[in-house]
Amino acid sequence: MACPNKLELIRYEKAREILRDGSVRENEFAIPVEHSVTVCVNGREVMEISCTGQYLAEVILGRLLTAGIIEDAKEVESVCVSESGEAGEVILREPKGQWNTECRLSPVEPVMWEKEWVFALADRLADGMPLHQETFAVHSCFLSMRGKLLFACEDIGRHNAFDKVIGYALRNQIDLRQCIVYSSGRIPVDMAVKAIRAGIPVLAAKAVPTCEAVRLAGEYGLTLVCSARRDMMRVCVS
Repeated sequence: MACPNKLELIRYEKAREILRDGSVRENEFAIPVEHSVTVCVNGREVMEISCTGQYLAEVILGRLLTAGIIEDAKEVESVCVSESGEAGEVILREPKGQWNTECRLSPVEPVMWEKEWVFALADRLADGMPLHQETFAVHSCFLSMRGKLLFACEDIGRHNAFDKVIGYALRNQIDLRQCIVYSSGRIPVDMAVKAIRAGIPVLAAKAVPTCEAVRLAGEYGLTLVCSARRDMMRVCVS
């Protein structure tokens, strides 16, 4: 599974800053670099992902699963990312004529979890992530099992960050059915779908879910924890 050379994540641009008192000054500020990778599966172009140029193999694998193109990492023979990071080639062991991206969801198996595990993730986010501290323009996502932080990533899109977490678990044979995923962003229904498709039992977030996400979580047994900060969290009950 090839990885590209280290890609540029942050660029500094000049700007004119206008202060409330009317004064103006020239300054530089950090902005994230938006990267695009075209993904082909068995020679067929299936998607283009606009993301931060880190963990590209992970975001590809995660997106294939959450999009319904694969159901398990065992279906994947190889993932290769070009040196430029602009192209990803996935080879499936058993090529499919077409993919059922509208496949039915299956209920998630609940697990025991401790509030301290979620509070620890909220602490980790509050302590700061590198790209966010530089730009204030990215989302973070954490993967945890039984209170141990296994992986942390950032991306310009919260969906991408979530897919990177899932892809990391697939690459490293981590059982997502025993994990907690924590996101810095809000949880709409499509984020809940990603968690359910991946078999993740507990999805926590600093922000709040939508009504549809709460309804879907209740229907499929996904534990949804929102407003998860250092001092308080809410467990959705539907």
